[in-house]
Amino acid sequence: MSKTALSPIISGTMNWGVWDKNLTPKEMENMIQICIENKITTFDHADIYGSYTTEADFGKAFKASKIAREKLQLITKCGIQMIAESRPNKIKHYDYSKEYIIWSVEESLKKLKTDFVDVFLLHRPSPLMQADEIAEAVEKLKSEGKIIDFGLSNFTSSQTELIRQKTEVSYNQVQFSATNYEPMLDGSFDYMQTHKIRPLSWNPLGTVFREDTKKTRRLKKLLADLVQKYSFGSDTLLLAWILKHPAGVIPIAGTVNVARIQSLMKAVELEMDKEDWFAIWTESMGDDVP
Repeated sequence: MSKTALSPIISGTMNWGVWDKNLTPKEMENMIQICIENKITTFDHADIYGSYTTEADFGKAFKASKIAREKLQLITKCGIQMIAESRPNKIKHYDYSKEYIIWSVEESLKKLKTDFVDVFLLHRPSPLMQADEIAEAVEKLKSEGKIIDFGLSNFTSSQTELIRQKTEVSYNQVQFSATNYEPMLDGSFDYMQTHKIRPLSWNPLGTVFREDTKKTRRLKKLLADLVQKYSFGSDTLLLAWILKHPAGVIPIAGTVNVARIQSLMKAVELEMDKEDWFAIWTESMGDDVP
């Protein structure tokens, strides 16, 4: 059971740095302020973002902002070893040795300019991961107050159970949206609800605005009608669709558009009609429910 209260929508920082938006330190500081002003107080990181640079850029901006640490929650991940200037890796791989996990968390703390992270996740499952070793690292980091809650990212139910047998798992960050709805059908969300594991959803808008396919055209047509009905934007409606699921999914929104950030939390207040929820799923599938 999680000890941390996260905001109902999380700000994803993957695109803040050199991988995409390349925000200046001042822009990053403003972005943190805008998110918090709009009640988005949780920020999702991973050590690899920006080829291992975004955490440090965020940390500098956070320090300059003089925002009290208790006003926000920080999530980070480790495990993916990328080929990057700062790493001697010859091939992309995963590392979940006890030493590496502890070292990686301590590096993230230095970069983020904080004494602890609220939630620490293993980024992707590795065939070579040893549950006992992972548990030892997690328990040590918890006992030292460096992490509060522990979780996983992109893990299947059986992979989660392997780790959960050795140490408490509070979160699993998975891909979930109106166009990527498998976790609600393949047993993932059932398993998480059974074991009180909170799902976090990356790419919560799915492919609706990224691809031009029969599926996205059907969804856009329906969403245009629902925008008229609810007087909310399509992105807000897609987040509301996720929030209606009983697993208590928390979407991670990667936008740095101020107007969109200001509208995100409206999804929390929107109570979507059941038939509209099923209409979105139906248009995504291209068929009626069974």
